[in-house]
Amino acid sequence: MHTVEGDALAQIRVSERPWGQFQQFVENQHVTVKVITVEPGHRLSLQRHGHRAELWHVLDVPMDVTVDGRSWTADVGEQVLVASGRLHRLGNSQSRPGRVLEIAFGDFDEADIERLDDDYTR
Repeated sequence: MHTVEGDALAQIRVSERPWGQFQQFVENQHVTVKVITVEPGHRLSLQRHGHRAELWHVLDVPMDVTVDGRSWTADVGEQVLVASGRLHRLGNSQSRPGRVLEIAFGDFDEADIERLDDDYTR
């Protein structure tokens, strides 16, 4: 998992079972869960949030990730923790749509998005 700073939210529990295992991302916390689909050649705005942290889990194709000026390609299955207040962006330079499971910790409000750069001039 990539984390910008050590954080209690980064403590993903892995539990072994006779049939395999599961990863527990959160337990009994105030969260919002969504799946983000990014079309090929597109990206989200460069943004930050003041009231929530986000955990991304890459599902389908490698995704382009930027967190606080550091950019890399996150592989399928990789988890990225974006702490509250950190600049971040998600993009897809692959040839097919890519999905990311996002778990947002804290108060979720679209008005909390501060966009610093946006391809769609929002």
